[in-house]
Amino acid sequence: MVMQAVGLGLVADKAAKKIAGDEVSAARTTISTGLGVALGAAASGSLVVASVVSAPVTVPLAIASGGFAFLASRFK
Repeated sequence: MVMQAVGLGLVADKAAKKIAGDEVSAARTTISTGLGVALGAAASGSLVVASVVSAPVTVPLAIASGGFAFLASRFK
């Protein structure tokens, strides 16, 4: 789960860079964190539907993805 969260967080940060620019800012951090949570929730939801993981993974993966996106957005 940690590797999936890291990957989703980095994808969210790259998307936030395209939206808010490359400079570290509060806007980029907000966008990156929101996208990370959304991607984590979507990915964990699809994993639950596919019966790969159980339902209690949904919220932790979403939170972890958002957290990694937040951290990634604080660096160039």
